[in-house]
Amino acid sequence: MNYLTPIISTVFGLYAKFLRKFTEKMGVTRTEGLVEHVEQCPTSGHITSLKLKNGQTVTGDLFIDCSGFRGLLIQEKLRTGYEDWSHLLQCDRAIAVPSERFEQTLPYTRSIAHTAGWQWRIPLQHRNGNGLVYSSSHSSDQQAMDTLLGNLESKALSDPKIIKFQTGRRYKQWNKNVIAIGLSSGFLEPLESTSIHLVQSAVVRLAHLFPHQGINNSLVDEFNKQSAAEFEQIRDFLVLHYHATQRTDSDFWQDMRQIKIPDSLANKIETFKQSGRLIREQNDLFTDSSWLQVMLGQGIIPQDYHPIADAMTEEQLDKMLNDIKKIKQEPISKLPDHDTFLKMFLS
Repeated sequence: MNYLTPIISTVFGLYAKFLRKFTEKMGVTRTEGLVEHVEQCPTSGHITSLKLKNGQTVTGDLFIDCSGFRGLLIQEKLRTGYEDWSHLLQCDRAIAVPSERFEQTLPYTRSIAHTAGWQWRIPLQHRNGNGLVYSSSHSSDQQAMDTLLGNLESKALSDPKIIKFQTGRRYKQWNKNVIAIGLSSGFLEPLESTSIHLVQSAVVRLAHLFPHQGINNSLVDEFNKQSAAEFEQIRDFLVLHYHATQRTDSDFWQDMRQIKIPDSLANKIETFKQSGRLIREQNDLFTDSSWLQVMLGQGIIPQDYHPIADAMTEEQLDKMLNDIKKIKQEPISKLPDHDTFLKMFLS
């Protein structure tokens, strides 16, 4: 399925079609072909041109590598290197399979924990998307297959596909005159479905830091600094789900509880434990409410609270929280069911 994993290929394909249609209207020229050889400047090391299998040569000053895990330019040619995070996020495989849709479409996606990983179940208009993300060190492929197929709750529509991946990122997302975007820049397992965000974020970052007269090293450094921070913030949020678990029913979950987590995450957890305060980094994709839900949901309970709460009596606090609850629940009875809601936009 060309360079994308089946986990995200459908959505990425639709997104790519939209971008192609949008950009071609603005004058972008599309040249399609297989890259057979990459020319490189012997002095600067910059990529100078791509020779296609059909004999055509594509020259350029700046190249964006969207060749997926392979990293045709960023890795195979420039040898940029890869920071492996498999010791932090030990799931390294996924099995994906579509199944028949439920009679009533659910308005939410489920992430279901299993003994060696977790399962996704995504209700779509014509089918359900299903998959199991797991650690090959803690489960065989057949065990994972049996777990997934035994928990579909609707008939499978095709044979399951196994996808192997390595969680981590390129040491430099921008190296010389090549910028890696998408899977060529790195991969974070799909627990929070961040792949499309990382693509869009990298495109926006490039637009902000686009070079004018040649490659500017300060812009390159800033791009790489921001990219690294973004990957690491998402990594920490994913690791939190695994490390803070109270599960002890399998080797996988016990191992994840015992890993040495990054200092950045350890400081967040400790600060929340001691004071109830959430430290959110600038431009962090996940809001305070997201961090709060995972920490409290995994049993991390603060030992203190913000002193501003003492400005109100306990009765006033109860009333305020009950009023918020009432405001949140009041519209629910007026909402249509999910299938009716979809028909409103598809008819």
